[in-house]
Amino acid sequence: MSKTFRPWKIEEPLLLPVTVADFVAESHLARFVLSVVRDEVDLGKITGTYGSELGQPPFNPIMMTALLLYAYCSGIYSSRRIAKACGERVDFMSIVGLDVPDFRTISDFRKRHLKALSELFKQVLLLCEKAGLVKLGHVALDGTKIRANASKHKAMSYGRMAERATELEAEVAGWLSAAEAADTEEDKLYGRDKTGEELPDWVADKQRRAEKIRQAKAELEAEAKAAAEAELKERAAAEAKREAEGRRQGGRKAALPSPTPDAKAQKNFTDPESRIMKSKDGFVQAYNAQIAVDAEAQIIVAQDVTQSASDCAQLLPMTDAVEANLGRKPEQASADAGYCSEENLAGLEARSIDGYVATGRARDAVAGTAKDEAARAPSSTQPAETPTRVEAMRAKIKAGGHATPYRLRKQLPEPVFGQIKQARGFRQFLLRGFEKVSAEWALVCTAHNLLKLANGRILSVALRSAVAAG
Repeated sequence: MSKTFRPWKIEEPLLLPVTVADFVAESHLARFVLSVVRDEVDLGKITGTYGSELGQPPFNPIMMTALLLYAYCSGIYSSRRIAKACGERVDFMSIVGLDVPDFRTISDFRKRHLKALSELFKQVLLLCEKAGLVKLGHVALDGTKIRANASKHKAMSYGRMAERATELEAEVAGWLSAAEAADTEEDKLYGRDKTGEELPDWVADKQRRAEKIRQAKAELEAEAKAAAEAELKERAAAEAKREAEGRRQGGRKAALPSPTPDAKAQKNFTDPESRIMKSKDGFVQAYNAQIAVDAEAQIIVAQDVTQSASDCAQLLPMTDAVEANLGRKPEQASADAGYCSEENLAGLEARSIDGYVATGRARDAVAGTAKDEAARAPSSTQPAETPTRVEAMRAKIKAGGHATPYRLRKQLPEPVFGQIKQARGFRQFLLRGFEKVSAEWALVCTAHNLLKLANGRILSVALRSAVAAG
């Protein structure tokens, strides 16, 4: 006796029509993202750019925005992979219907509205706050190096630039002389109306590369000169302030900043605005991506990108960005040792934020505290000195023990970076240039907050259902 199986109806036409929304469950993330974009986000800056009725009607910008945000939530960033998913995956079909946009259409839409798309970060953040996922009781800051869309092997140091440009120009000059001699000889043989006198393409390429090297060299010189002038102004302002307060700078005066670049300073030819930075994978061509994470539900409350490998200058701008985004300051803030400086700790005090900033590795911090206390111990010949803010922070962290909020500096941002880089596979920027990279990072952070908002709403619905059933 044969076994009876369920009917397999892959070729049978449907008797009743269905909508693409039926392709996924009601609780699916695609429906949630589509609902947020259609009903809760203001897309006036995007839709307002479409005015003319000429030509082929464009894809609906609301649909394109929902498609991009859902793709970023799903860990798909390439326009080609997004277009492929629209034709193969039912969750993407539930957003675009059966009208699949071309990969170039997706890419052009992202390029055209990149700034407006990056500004959605604040709107989604306010939705998270409205849902009760942001409290600002404690915010932790951290940065991570993300590879630029450029190879570090396409960079050249300032010391090598002049040498290599001279070599290329000498090589081209030799070819030009040889070509001129050959042209003269061919003119004698064939006449001046022949086309054998054109230069080969490889000569022009060498010339263009030499010009590009000269341009990069000039940019490094201009940057070094501007940095030297800015440092001299800062020194002059600090000196004037000390004189006004009647204080005098002790020790030897610092050397004047050099207006010429260091010989090891590099410029990348693929993405000149990216920088060589040290990461866990060694030295990479990268940008430094920054986030501030709220302790309530790991919501990113502020984000930024910097070209500096150091995190120190980002502490106060990031805390100010939290207030700019949400209209209020966090009560507490924690960060690792890369953000520690006297100026940053003074800035947190001025903003009335309870700071917990690492002053070094844990074992070094304990040893350093004992050494500082011994150095400040009163003696018969030397009175006790007032501790610096860094020393006071070290003692504050040590006194707090295991219950101190200092531990949150790793517990909050590190999982977020793990979710972005490991779970959703964002390990390299697709776009080039500082402005575009900053907007791309804002999109990535927006997708993270959307996922947290979706999970928060699912949990709240489940909790209400459980309470009603009980």
